[in-house]
Amino acid sequence: MKYLFLFITGFAFAQQTQFVDFKSVNGQLKLNAIEKSVSGNVDYQFEVLKPVDTIKIDARNMEFSKVQIDNKEVVFINTGKELKIIGNFQKGENHLTFEYSAKPKQALYFVNIKNAEVQIWTQGQGRYTSNWFPSFDDVNEKVVFSLGITYDKDYQVVSNGVLENKTEKENQFYWQYQMEKPMSSYLLMLAIGKYDKKEFKAKSRIPLEYYLENKDANRFEPTYRYSKRIFDFLEKEIGVKYPWEIYREIPVRDFLYAGMENTTTTLFATRYVVDSIGFEDRNYTNVDAHELAHHWFGDLITAESSTHHWLQEGFATYYAALAEREIYGDDYFYSKLYETAQQIKFASRTDSIPVLNAKASSLTFYEKGAWALFVLHESIGDKAFKKAIKNYLKKYAYQTVNTQNFFDEIKKVSDFDLVQFQKTWLESTAFDTPAANALLSKNKAIQVRLEVDKLKKTPLAEKEEFLKKTLESNVYETVKEAIVNQLETEKYDAKKTLLQLALKTNNVQVRQAVAASLNKIPEDFRIEYESLLNDNSYQTQEIALYYLWKNFPDHRTDYLNRSKNWIGFNDYNLRTLWLSLALSTPNYSDNPEDLASELIAFSSTKYEATTRQNALEKLLSFKIINDQVLANLVNATTHHMWQFSKFGRDSIRALLKNSELRASFERILPNLTPDEQFQLNRLLEEKVKN
Repeated sequence: MKYLFLFITGFAFAQQTQFVDFKSVNGQLKLNAIEKSVSGNVDYQFEVLKPVDTIKIDARNMEFSKVQIDNKEVVFINTGKELKIIGNFQKGENHLTFEYSAKPKQALYFVNIKNAEVQIWTQGQGRYTSNWFPSFDDVNEKVVFSLGITYDKDYQVVSNGVLENKTEKENQFYWQYQMEKPMSSYLLMLAIGKYDKKEFKAKSRIPLEYYLENKDANRFEPTYRYSKRIFDFLEKEIGVKYPWEIYREIPVRDFLYAGMENTTTTLFATRYVVDSIGFEDRNYTNVDAHELAHHWFGDLITAESSTHHWLQEGFATYYAALAEREIYGDDYFYSKLYETAQQIKFASRTDSIPVLNAKASSLTFYEKGAWALFVLHESIGDKAFKKAIKNYLKKYAYQTVNTQNFFDEIKKVSDFDLVQFQKTWLESTAFDTPAANALLSKNKAIQVRLEVDKLKKTPLAEKEEFLKKTLESNVYETVKEAIVNQLETEKYDAKKTLLQLALKTNNVQVRQAVAASLNKIPEDFRIEYESLLNDNSYQTQEIALYYLWKNFPDHRTDYLNRSKNWIGFNDYNLRTLWLSLALSTPNYSDNPEDLASELIAFSSTKYEATTRQNALEKLLSFKIINDQVLANLVNATTHHMWQFSKFGRDSIRALLKNSELRASFERILPNLTPDEQFQLNRLLEEKVKN
């Protein structure tokens, strides 16, 4: 019945698009960060194409008043999921106006980290814009949006489109944004925070605006290092000018995903706001290119249903890979394709859902979809592929599409066997390894990588000379990383020389592979391993510091002194590790209470979820647990980031197996907030049921 219901409601809405065409909407909004609410006036312009008695707008858990069509009050029903307008609607143009208010449980987020300014941001895809703005969950209804937002004048306010007007009203600013072209509702956005921005012009003269929080001004260059270059490259590579009026990029705290391609304004996670050292392990390049590519593949043309979702994610993933190829070179490009091929091949053992299926996994939609495009691109040639892409985008601009629409354009430029292609790459769950390897082998680095991989089961003595020569060669870094990984199960004495060669490459990623491959470090390798503490990689430093501290108790004071001022990424990975190790080293600190307070503070609501989880993991791992730690862990279960809330629940379940900790949780229960009490009670009862 569940599936039948979904089918019926989808069909009902499909019928509405045949009867009613919503053209544009103007929303005038106010947000209240204390109440976590939104309210406003909305004016929809629409055309009745055929007589109809009910008009629907998706609206979840909202209150409505003054509902009028053409300035006349109308009968309406608020179902809690939809606003239904009842009447006898004849052909012609109309405008619908109403006032509404809501306290959204999702899609609109008020991130109020203590001791810092509030940030407000939205996420429509997967969360439904209709939670905070009356709109359309169906992607096939595209509307020209215009939002006006009034908020505290100390904050920047951003929405889709061009800023047409900004005026001061007492202690607030009014910001009016306007789109020129229609888009699906899931792409509607707003972001509010205290930001600085830098403005540039693309080669095509499109305005580019790159935002950062005021405190991160010195991280601008590494964070946005390739952003303009990516923009210029994608316009040229795709062959169709960027189809919107402006492009912005804004990092937001506690974002749900890596990034989101809201039309004209990409939001992305603050984990990608990095300094020059952080860039080595955690840069924004791929996410940047992926979200920008969506402005053609997803925003300009949108998959008509989830079955064809690869037309968005596969394309964005592939064009991001092409952008990285432009920046980092062929070896990087082919190596990434090789790695994703291995992931897809491994997943295909248990994953029975192909690309052309609404229930396909992210790996399938993104990476196998990208692989399908790579195969197609290589098979029909660059000229034909680009011509088909250009025609496809222009023909279906600002519309929805399906896979056949794309294939129709391929057929016009090539006689390539699309029937077999669809069976192999879009309808089969198997991965065509021979075809993939044939394409990958055009790259010399992959040729060597394939040779290395063939030797996995070969005794080390028989392959040592080949591995040695490869490590000493100028072959691409991922091949050398693969060698180090292959050595992991070998005895130390047998692989020592090869590990030394790997360290001598002075390549950050190869050396990081060495750091991670040795959880037991022999004394005669200690000095060489200690050199990893000096690498320009926060990730390598974290691995090396922990393993050195663990393996050499007599040197712990030295390691802690060397690393006492380390901070790491903006999630404080090195600082939280240092505090944990210092607290676990007897007699190291004269003020262990201060260190414990600092580490526990990192687990509190003063920090983002990634920092909090780092701290909580270390507090639990090193058994630094008190009532405040437990309270912070319970608070994690109420967080809007599902990964963090799941971590909180799973951690509490594990701790509840200990009777003393169960008693501690029960003791702190009365002092928790109602939401926290609800979550903890569920977990306490869960244990009883089991």
